[in-house]
Amino acid sequence: MAAVQAVNRLRPDIVLMDVRLPDGSGIDAGRQILASHPTTRIIFLTSYSDDNSALAAVLAGAQGYVLKNIDSSLLIRSIRAVSNGQSILNPALAHRALNWIKVWPTQAGAVPGQSLSPQEERVLALVAEGLTNKEIATTLQLSDKTVKNYLSNMFQKLHISRRAQAATFFVKRQA
Repeated sequence: MAAVQAVNRLRPDIVLMDVRLPDGSGIDAGRQILASHPTTRIIFLTSYSDDNSALAAVLAGAQGYVLKNIDSSLLIRSIRAVSNGQSILNPALAHRALNWIKVWPTQAGAVPGQSLSPQEERVLALVAEGLTNKEIATTLQLSDKTVKNYLSNMFQKLHISRRAQAATFFVKRQA
């Protein structure tokens, strides 16, 4: 990916990245960048305001997630804040995330006797990494439809309805 190559060449302190790149996933590029340059800070500057993209970016190691409609002075303050070690999340996304986390324990969780199968566990781990169904299918050498079936079964067992909830469940369980 061009973004990874540019970071390898330029070694910036902070990278502004979009979720979707012309040559691949910004989430994947962010993961690769942080694997090679762990002190680099990544801010996603994107038009994608959905919870799944924001959660995937944070799980990939991003220190910031702001929307492209941000005021330029606020963007500069966000970059400075991340440079100083703070994390930045778009206020609307942060509000939704906090509300979602508050109700998480009462809305989701495995039902006793309904544990996930080994393949469902693998799919869950890849969802937590921010992969799409197509990327999961390719990684596990499955069809897209099979991945959808695994997700449907997992969602039912965990009493959840969204990928972001599945990713959070996976991360909390690992802690």
